[in-house]
Amino acid sequence: MQFPLMPVQASTISGEVDHLLYFLLAVAVFFIVVIFAAIFYFAIRYRRRSDAELPEPVHGSVPLEILWSVIPFGLTMVMFTWGASLYFRMNRPPDNAVQIYAVGKQWMWKLQHMEGQREINELHVPVGRPIKLTMTSEDVIHSFYVPAFRVKQDVLPGRYSTIWFQPTKPGKYHLFCAEYCGTKHSGMTGWIYVMEPQEYQAWLGGGAAAGSLADNGQKLFQDLACANCHKLDGTGRGPNLAGQFGRTIQLSSGGTVAFNEDYIRESVLQPAAKVVSGYQAIMPTFQGLVTEEGLVQLVEYIKSLTPASGSTPPGGSGVTPPPDKQAPNQRQTQPSVGTSTPGNR
Repeated sequence: MQFPLMPVQASTISGEVDHLLYFLLAVAVFFIVVIFAAIFYFAIRYRRRSDAELPEPVHGSVPLEILWSVIPFGLTMVMFTWGASLYFRMNRPPDNAVQIYAVGKQWMWKLQHMEGQREINELHVPVGRPIKLTMTSEDVIHSFYVPAFRVKQDVLPGRYSTIWFQPTKPGKYHLFCAEYCGTKHSGMTGWIYVMEPQEYQAWLGGGAAAGSLADNGQKLFQDLACANCHKLDGTGRGPNLAGQFGRTIQLSSGGTVAFNEDYIRESVLQPAAKVVSGYQAIMPTFQGLVTEEGLVQLVEYIKSLTPASGSTPPGGSGVTPPPDKQAPNQRQTQPSVGTSTPGNR
């Protein structure tokens, strides 16, 4: 039976993480050996041989002081630069990454593919493709950890965090929660199945998915009567949300906020927290009415909306004058999820 010291390297980043770890271990072992060797040598070489013996005064050495200051500084700078470069790479997913949502819950992982397939404690992904996970928690702090991919990211309640990896070897790999999350924390495990592209496409086609995330989000948007105020033609009491994702918008408090997943989530659950300039905080909260899976669906639906004819293209400032200061023929295109009234959402 084999007992490998390290998990298999199964992602593009795993080898680089191991190389940094080996470097840190080598530096640590080198200095441990040097320091202990020096201790033993000095203990023997400069031992006291008689009670009458007095040590000779030592006045120090400037070159030696410089040497043992410059060398550790240089090593720490190498560690910092290497580690920071690797950290930034691990936290910047490619634009072409496959998007998957993950929700942590005591004590399971719930995962949703963009095509609509859902999995619990299992994740199927294609080999050779970057995979981006957008994650949140329903209860306490969890941590998504795949040793073979050398990736680990805390999953927090009330916000979204992301992680990405690119598998390089087909196979079955352990998935763990690396943050103590309750009495059954040790049982919050799962598997990631890395498949060949053709096999993965066959798996996607063979699932019993009930519509994509965006389709389900559109249905939920209608069921909650959000469309009564957030009309796509800009005539509702709520603003038009089409094409607003990714923009920076101005708030009534005077600040700005990025129109992203976290803002949409917060606006659905706490609509009065960040109200867009020019609108009133009259939208009711949907806290307790929308699950984390439902929030993910709403996010994907809003992201899928295209700007209406004549509206500001995505990427603009997103700041629109209040309705009373707009020209008569100017539509309200300013985004705000939190601007509808109870019963008219």
